[in-house]
Amino acid sequence: MLHLRLIVPTDRTDEVLHLLDSTLGTTHLVVMAGAARNPAGDMVLCDVAREAGDELISALRRLGIDKSGSITVENMDLTLSAHADRAEEAAPGEGADAVLWEELTEATHEESTFSVTYVAFLTVATMLAACGVMLDNAILIVGAMAVGPEFGPLAGISTALVQRAPRLALRSLYALIGGFALAMVLTAGFAWLMDAFGLFTRSMIEADRPNTAFIWKPDAMSFVVAFLAGIAGTLSLTSAKSGALIGVAISVTTVPAAANAAVAFSYSDYHQMSGSTTQLLANLGGIVVAGTLTLLVQKALWAAHRRRTALVTNPSRDQSAQSAAGRGVSPRGQ
Repeated sequence: MLHLRLIVPTDRTDEVLHLLDSTLGTTHLVVMAGAARNPAGDMVLCDVAREAGDELISALRRLGIDKSGSITVENMDLTLSAHADRAEEAAPGEGADAVLWEELTEATHEESTFSVTYVAFLTVATMLAACGVMLDNAILIVGAMAVGPEFGPLAGISTALVQRAPRLALRSLYALIGGFALAMVLTAGFAWLMDAFGLFTRSMIEADRPNTAFIWKPDAMSFVVAFLAGIAGTLSLTSAKSGALIGVAISVTTVPAAANAAVAFSYSDYHQMSGSTTQLLANLGGIVVAGTLTLLVQKALWAAHRRRTALVTNPSRDQSAQSAAGRGVSPRGQ
């Protein structure tokens, strides 16, 4: 279930209440007249089944409530109510399959910000991975993968492509490209510093490194793994199962590839740098392609489900449309 807290201008309250009453899956409706002060208006509270949430939020935005008042949505982990159970049964579809596009756009927008914190996490992850590749230590590589925050901008690009949001696309690309570029430059400097202290040596980068050599030797499986991880990561975001993102993070070698490319550059090993860069691009491309396709499939399946549900709940509309088509006129009689 989702909990909605709305601030509604007084002259729009009846319109909003009518919308809430007519939406399948809503319950626990509370109206507090004149409770809101900034912005001024009525406070309207309700719970709605997740599968009906996206349609309701979109309708509220079409009414302009997000501009004249406010719309706040919270995920509810536990609701003990027979009314809530009936609301979820009435709402079409399954909550786990529903995509809240407004929530997804907002989440990817926040995760795609080129901030000090984002760059710090990515840089630290890349430096950890640099230690891992130089020591041929798979544990450090896995740890670096888990720390890296790069899935946020990748999900942002996929969401922007599906939602046709150019500003989100540019923001995500800037965070992704700028973040990796800065992290790799800093990691190259880190490698020079470690070499100066005798902790990194050329022999380490030129060693066989059986545990981590795959990082700079990409093949078709690199793209396949990234593609599958992109599907899993996107599903974890759309279903609010964020725990799955940890598994996604340690499945792809974006951060280790960036780290190996930076270290190889610092030692003028351009062969390894080229291979690592190819690995990085294959992983990034695989995740974006998979994420975009996953969102497109989810959007199409949910739209088809909505159409089937509408025909079941309102069969007369379909019959009238078919009858009108048989007479050679539109359902509106035009």
